[in-house]
Amino acid sequence: MRPTVRLSFGPTEIHCHAPEGAAPGTVEDARRWLDDRFTAYECEPINPVGKVLTRDKLVVLAEAIGVRGFEADEALRAAFARAASTLLGSPSVHIDVDARSVSF
Repeated sequence: MRPTVRLSFGPTEIHCHAPEGAAPGTVEDARRWLDDRFTAYECEPINPVGKVLTRDKLVVLAEAIGVRGFEADEALRAAFARAASTLLGSPSVHIDVDARSVSF
């Protein structure tokens, strides 16, 4: 089963799939990818005080990229799915951007 991330933006859903047959990435690579995108999109942590959780980073990054960004870039969707599933340790992830929640 290839990793899949379902992103909910209110009534709109985007499905992100890691490339078929691709070797799983390492946690270090996934964390680096997420940190690089978090910085590139000038994201701000949900909770500016204390530890920044991976789940929160994924939600904020998805919000910054937005529906149009995900729809326009298949490589971004694949990279996001791979990083999220690797970091969260689950092949199936649901990120509800409006509710700022992550579930498996």
